[in-house]
Amino acid sequence: MRSDRAIEHGAVKLEQRNLFLAAGRCLDCIGVDEKLALTDATAAAFAASVCVPMSGAPADPIGVPGRPSRPLLVSPRSLPQRGLGTQLGRAALVHAVAHIEFNAVNLAWDAVYRFREMPLEYYRDWIAVAVDEARHFRLLRARLGELGHAYGDFDAHDGLWEMAVKTATSCLERMALVPRVLEARGLDVTPAMIMRLRQVGDIATAEILEVILREEVAHVAAGSRWFAWCCARAEVDPEQTFTRLVSAHAGGMIKAPFNEAARFSAGFSADELRSLRATFAA
Repeated sequence: MRSDRAIEHGAVKLEQRNLFLAAGRCLDCIGVDEKLALTDATAAAFAASVCVPMSGAPADPIGVPGRPSRPLLVSPRSLPQRGLGTQLGRAALVHAVAHIEFNAVNLAWDAVYRFREMPLEYYRDWIAVAVDEARHFRLLRARLGELGHAYGDFDAHDGLWEMAVKTATSCLERMALVPRVLEARGLDVTPAMIMRLRQVGDIATAEILEVILREEVAHVAAGSRWFAWCCARAEVDPEQTFTRLVSAHAGGMIKAPFNEAARFSAGFSADELRSLRATFAA
């Protein structure tokens, strides 16, 4: 349990009022349904100005977020490659995306919990992202059930959270490398998945991914917005800083071709897109 939540008297009331304690509670929650319900309840309390940022103890060092014992987390190289021509292959794809969305709920709450002394709009943005990701997970879990499986039936990897650990001490680095690298990668690869799913007749899954693709643009845009804000605060050039961070930490995670229209809508500049094309040409 996080030390800044270990309050013997009135803990529940304080967690309801203090956004950082509430975010920590969402992050720590192990049960899937409980985490989703806490996400919605905390977002509603924030929207009603009942739950607000409060000064107090700093965030604890980053650890492992609350999550169920399944799926089993393995190396990405250990995950079998399955085509979309079979129902098992499509279920595996839905499970993989559902796991990304579940991780994204934790990532959004960690962005709220960990980085304090940020403008109120920052917390509004990342709480909204948490709510969206929870809804995306519900859509995918329901579709997975229609395909005869449940969340946890397939192994998964932990790449998103590994990057969260690497960027735990810097909001600037978190905004650069999680939304603008890892989540932006989803903008690039999802259109091809949608096309392939439609080709094999899985319209239901394709339509869910279309919803997610549209809404993920806003999530990457939030990362772009707060990355620029952090760069202005640090008095560093955003484009040079992004290039440096990608080169140091995430070069292998960016691959052409790029969904340039979506990336542009998500806050990538024309110069950044030209740099991505030049550096990561197919």
